[in-house]
Amino acid sequence: MMHLKEGDKAPEFGIKDQNGKVNTLADYAGKKIILYFYPKDLTPGCTVESCNLRDNYEQLKVDGFDVIGVSADDEAKHQRFIKKHDLPFNLLADVDKKVLNAYGVWGEKKFMGKTYDGIHRTTFVINEEGIIIKIIKKVKTKAHTQQILDELEN
Repeated sequence: MMHLKEGDKAPEFGIKDQNGKVNTLADYAGKKIILYFYPKDLTPGCTVESCNLRDNYEQLKVDGFDVIGVSADDEAKHQRFIKKHDLPFNLLADVDKKVLNAYGVWGEKKFMGKTYDGIHRTTFVINEEGIIIKIIKKVKTKAHTQQILDELEN
């Protein structure tokens, strides 16, 4: 599943955000990016994680970061999620799972004895040159912003 490592060039992408506008990695050239992959809009863990990033968004912007969320939900569901929780950043709709596969976050999961395919909650921090500088696989949804900042200090 996960084939990327820190120091690798981040895979290019071109997928629509909640408003139907195509976003590419190249659009963010020269900026630091927090690219977080999450399983599903409007679910408890994903809401907590997204709201934690929302609550710290202004500080992240001051620190030079753009935040982008990615899931397999469609644009309409992203719009509902953003509206309900007042999220200030774009959510990308990877309904065909091309980006999820490119970043190695789509794969087999187990929950309550059942095995299924799904998104592994993972965050990639990408520098201004498009290089992955940090990969966080064990996301702390309630304190994700602090986790990212702490990981970057190490």
